[in-house]
Order: sequence, then C-alpha cells, then structure tokens
Amino acid sequence: MRIQLKIWRQENRATPGQLANYDLTDVNPDMSFLEMLDTLNERLVRQRERPVEFDHDCREGICGQCGVMINGRAHGPLPNTTTCQLHMRSFKDGDIIYVEPFRATAFPVKCDLKVDRSAFDRIIQAGGFTSASTGGAPEANSMLIGHDVAEAAFDAAACIGCGACVATCKNSSAALFTAAKITHLALLPQGKIESRQRVRRMVRQMDTEGFGHCSNTEACQVECPQQISVLHIARMNWEYNRALF
Repeated sequence: MRIQLKIWRQENRATPGQLANYDLTDVNPDMSFLEMLDTLNERLVRQRERPVEFDHDCREGICGQCGVMINGRAHGPLPNTTTCQLHMRSFKDGDIIYVEPFRATAFPVKCDLKVDRSAFDRIIQAGGFTSASTGGAPEANSMLIGHDVAEAAFDAAACIGCGACVATCKNSSAALFTAAKITHLALLPQGKIESRQRVRRMVRQMDTEGFGHCSNTEACQVECPQQISVLHIARMNWEYNRALF
C-alpha cells in the first residue's frame, strides 16, 4: 500500500518545527506503525538524511513510551491501543497520515516526535510509593485483601504513564495519571498509612509541573490504552479533601 506521511520535524527544543512530507510506496499492511517508521528511517539513513526520532522500548503496549498524535488522536484511530500495537491495516491505500508529538506545556518537545515526560516521574517521586523497612517479603496470607479491593487497585495500577490522557485533554490535565497512581496505593493496606501526605504532595507536584485542571470532559478515559476510569479522579478528589482536615 502507498501512504503519504506528514511528520513533525524539530531538531531540538530551541528550534521551531514544521511538518515534512514523505511518500512510502511499499508499506505492508501487517507492519506495525513503528515498523513503518523504521522503514522510513532506513530510507532516510541511506539518503544520508537525519532519521525521524521517536520514543519506543518494549513495542508490546506495556512501557508507555511510544505515544504520538496520529491524525489528531493520541495513539491513533483504534480505541485502547498503543501506537506500537497499531498496524497499518488500520489505514487505507493512499491515506495521508499526520504524525505529531504529544503537545502540552509540561511535555516539551525534545526532538521530532520525542517529548520530555519526566514531569510524570517527578509526580511519582513526590509520593507514589510506600515507605517500608527493608527485609524479607512478608508471608502472602498475613495481609488479607478482599478480591474486589485487589482488582480495583490493580485496575488503577495498570496505568502505563504514556501521557495520552494529557495529550488528548483540552486542558492538558494529568488528573487521570495522578489519580490512578494515588488510588492504587490508597486502596491497599500498605498505602493507607501515608495516604493523606501522599495525595497532598502528588497533587501539589502535578500543579507545579504546569498541567491544567480537570474539567470532566472524560476525553482522557476515551483515549487511555489501559481504559483507566475517570472514577479514579473522583477518588483522588475525595482523598485530597479528606487530607485537608
């Protein structure tokens, strides 16, 4: 199949960027989207041109590094799918595909499609952990957790930190990401001891990073590849209000 790519090219943070046109005439429909970009880069290297830089790691929908905007949607046209799990059969022969980086004040563009997501790391560092003495792991049955609670905590912990929620939110809010990290610890006995301190620190850090406020459009849930529920945002708000008193 033949496709026309319009890809955002930006050499570094200090230089302005623009869309560049590339025609690919031999795209296999069974290629993943990233494999298609690999094919383009192989051609650019042969032509002694700078390849397109983009983030990736596992290519299995686990690490959350591969996120880009494809035709204006985070991760592309398929619901609950990461960019690396998107295949070219989702497009038609002759399609024009716009590929751009996630755009948010807190996600500055580093180069081409690569963005700096270290703001997420700093939110986690602010409180997304439990303090525990070192030593051997406790006996598995010594801390009983109900099935429903364990499943709810696991659903929240499934967030891969890709940033699609931020990229698709009109306010560039990180509420869904932060709420998922707060909720999965708040539900478990290990996290309850520090829950009030944790939510205050993580919300404060989220605001410090320059993310916008949540206005409950729920676009984040729609584009999340892990189907993280916006109900976690309600839980975060409840935890935060409780921590103030």
